[in-house]
Amino acid sequence: MNRTTPALAALSLALLSAPAAGETPALEAQANAAMEGDMLAWDFVEGITTEVGPRQAGTEAEARARAWAVAWLKQSGFANVADEPFMMDTWVPGDIARARVTAPFAQDLAVLPLGNSAATPVGGIEAEVVFFRTVDDLRAAPAGSLKGKIAYISHQMRPAQDGSHYGFAGPARWVGAGIAASKGAVATVIKSVGTDHHRNPHTGGTSFPEGVTPIPAGALSLPDAENLERMFARAGGKAVSLKLEMNPRQIGQTQSGNVVGEIVGSNPSLPPVLLACHIDSWWNAPGAFDDGAGCGIIIAAARHAADAGRPLRTIRVLLAGAEETGLWGSKAYSEGHPGEPIAVGLESDFGADRIWRFDSNFRQSNPDLHKRIAAAVARFGVSSGNDVATGGADLNIVNDQQGALVDLQQDGTRYFDLHHTPDDTLDKIDKVQLRQNVAVWTQVVGILANEPTAILTGTPVPAAPAIMQK
Repeated sequence: MNRTTPALAALSLALLSAPAAGETPALEAQANAAMEGDMLAWDFVEGITTEVGPRQAGTEAEARARAWAVAWLKQSGFANVADEPFMMDTWVPGDIARARVTAPFAQDLAVLPLGNSAATPVGGIEAEVVFFRTVDDLRAAPAGSLKGKIAYISHQMRPAQDGSHYGFAGPARWVGAGIAASKGAVATVIKSVGTDHHRNPHTGGTSFPEGVTPIPAGALSLPDAENLERMFARAGGKAVSLKLEMNPRQIGQTQSGNVVGEIVGSNPSLPPVLLACHIDSWWNAPGAFDDGAGCGIIIAAARHAADAGRPLRTIRVLLAGAEETGLWGSKAYSEGHPGEPIAVGLESDFGADRIWRFDSNFRQSNPDLHKRIAAAVARFGVSSGNDVATGGADLNIVNDQQGALVDLQQDGTRYFDLHHTPDDTLDKIDKVQLRQNVAVWTQVVGILANEPTAILTGTPVPAAPAIMQK
């Protein structure tokens, strides 16, 4: 799935020919060098996926990832490197995940549990399946109508550059099991919220309303889900029955943590620039796209910006823990740093394909800065957007402060082919596009870290988009 082409490689060099007026030659040179041959981001993501691998939140594997990242940051010249611990409620997937249609067309289906799923009884659950084309159809089902049955929820997600179909299809996973449980269902299976057609189910978190007892909840691979739908069409009115067996469990409170490090600015009294990503992944994924690459991008950008000359403001990197299972690290960081102002927040958590648009939440209140950044990144093929930046899932502290935000929008066309699946592996990362990310981030971070005046002057932060719901 590597999409590097000769045309893209040629474009990556051509884009360097027109540096933005008004930015320092040293910063431009660092961004250009990153575009031509950055290896820091690649070294980070290669290292964490190879030496640690999958990093389920709250587990020993995530702890190893944090220790690995602390050592890597120290070796790469970051100061004030720390692992800031917090406690979290921890769910683990177990080692059994089986689904089998028992009537009328007996065969096995590929399934994985969703985060926070309950376990089936030993030996599994067998029941009639009720087909819902959308989560809204499920919402309209009468109270008690699913008693003793398994709900199956579909959707029609499609690839999109901006990832917007995740918000369209995601509720099937985010809230479907809870709705089904409230109507009496004994279990739920969904069509994976993804866009590939491998027999790899996409996991991810689900939730249950207060007072609703969790039920077993699984995701079928897209080909298996579509096969199940064909069975309903061919069953001629006969009931479709499914046997589901899974053994996930809640194991109580365990420790996670946030890894932080800094490039200390020449004026540490100024609020820092905060660059965020998350270090955990689901148990079934090495987490190259989600979000090893994001961490590599922000770390490399901080280092390159510093190599252009000591910045005015401190650049702080936040490698948040336990994002996938409920944004635990983002919340803990905000709660653990009360009253600590942040100048501006940026997050990388949408893969490693090229950045195509720049948005801020200060386009109106600080138009000069917005225009300077837009001009500086135009040579990398990045347009200036009109949307108001909303930040990312690991920027709770900035949203809590109603602070300044920058969104560097990545091309998400293939992101949901890989998201939360075993296919999220290092070989899927295109090095040319990864370098473009680092170059753009270097340019933007360097400008922001040397901005002497307040970045945001009162622009309200809108509600976070659905894409932030993991």
